[in-house]
Amino acid sequence: MLAVAGVGVTLIGVLMLLVLAAQAGFFGPVARVVAGGVLSAGLVGAGWRVFGRPGGRVGGIALVATGIAGAYLDVVAVTGYYRWVAPGVGLAVALVVALVGVGIAMRWQSQPLAVGVVLGAAVLSPALTTELMLLGFLVVLQAAGVPVQMRKEWPVLHVARTLPVVLAASSVIAIGGLSAAISDEEVEQRGGLLVAAVACAVVGLVGAVLVVRRRAGDITASITIALTALPVLAAAMLFDRVVTASITGALAAVLLGLAATTLVPGLADRLGIPRHTALVSALTGAVSLLLTCVSATGSEPHLLPTALFAVALAFLAVAATSRTRVGAYVGIGFAVLGGLVLLIIASPETLALHRLADSRLDIATAAAAVLGLGVAAMVAWTVPRLPGWADQALVTGVWIAVSVVGLYYVLVAAVSLGVSLGGADGFILGHSLATIVWMVAATASLFYGLRRLSRSPAVAKVCLVSGLLVAAAALAKLFLFDLSTLSGLVRVAAFLVVGILLLLTGTRYARAFADSRPSDPAP
Repeated sequence: MLAVAGVGVTLIGVLMLLVLAAQAGFFGPVARVVAGGVLSAGLVGAGWRVFGRPGGRVGGIALVATGIAGAYLDVVAVTGYYRWVAPGVGLAVALVVALVGVGIAMRWQSQPLAVGVVLGAAVLSPALTTELMLLGFLVVLQAAGVPVQMRKEWPVLHVARTLPVVLAASSVIAIGGLSAAISDEEVEQRGGLLVAAVACAVVGLVGAVLVVRRRAGDITASITIALTALPVLAAAMLFDRVVTASITGALAAVLLGLAATTLVPGLADRLGIPRHTALVSALTGAVSLLLTCVSATGSEPHLLPTALFAVALAFLAVAATSRTRVGAYVGIGFAVLGGLVLLIIASPETLALHRLADSRLDIATAAAAVLGLGVAAMVAWTVPRLPGWADQALVTGVWIAVSVVGLYYVLVAAVSLGVSLGGADGFILGHSLATIVWMVAATASLFYGLRRLSRSPAVAKVCLVSGLLVAAAALAKLFLFDLSTLSGLVRVAAFLVVGILLLLTGTRYARAFADSRPSDPAP
């Protein structure tokens, strides 16, 4: 603890030498920089000598960590504070200094030394430079730790080299976004922030992949993928919706592509990407894809449910073919989000009132509802095929939920098409069509269940329960809403069609159960 305190106090002293002494007018700039460099070199030399003596490990590590971090701060001051050298030269020299520090840490088998070098330089660098230059030096520290992580399982170093750049990038981007909103900040500044965020993400992603290929159990490396993606998502928000959607879409493509490698047997064996890395990449990519959908449909909110349902359909298709539950979870998540957005656009009040339906519903709403029906069907088809999800109670619950959701989507599609294409009577025609489709679906489900009654009782049970629920919903709508809302021949047609279908279903139902009873024995 004394050694750690000494590291911190000494580095603060170096910082005062480089900055506060300049503000007070002590010494000249060259003298301050040279003094900082000489002090850092002296600390490294002293630490090297102390380390080789009995009981000198702690003191040697503390002295070398202080010296290397001080030298790094000296380079930051020369580049970002005094601006004596070009940024590229300063970053290259800083990388060499950082590599020397982590190289000594590897030689001495000391994670505290590597952490001390990285944290000491990262925590005090903001006092010497700001914004883009600061992010550049923090990315250099992040990159310098990659070779160490490939050979040593040092999880604390993972966090120490990743967290400072992520926090700094997020803060600078947040401040940059606020400044841009107030003063119309130049595009070049935003572009620089985006480049810094992308560099952070690339170092995090490449470093994590290289690490997990050598040590498949390094979960900390996988987590850094998600952490380093955050600045990119934040930087994307600084631009207009088209550019934002392009940035988040590209990030989603990279992360989901990495996750997809585990689904191809030959490729998965060659790349050696563990499942926890694929899981983190898939979830982070899904979040990025969600932001892409929101950004791409920003000016047309009615298109957002369609985009979400399309993504849900893709994930569910992957889950069904590859038997991956993660894909199913993500697909169902997008399906739920799409359903909630559609529910906001086409609320029960909107569907019940002619005036609101005319103003809020259109062809886009109908297309979203139709696609939602496809997603609901895909959920019902996918769940029984996943490992551990074939439980009959779960399958029955999913079918019932899908039936209820499907009823609403049919109603939304019918009313939306009615008000868009049916003219003045479109609202009435849409509701009549929805009631009829409900009853047709109930009839089809009941007929299918009755046909499978003897061969597949479990399947028949699910279909019969779903069909009866849909039929009850159709009757409730017919008497509670259609009877008072519909008029003329439209109401007559609805009652006639529903009544005939009920007669056919009841007859078939009774005959099926009569045929399934054993015959009476002959006397």
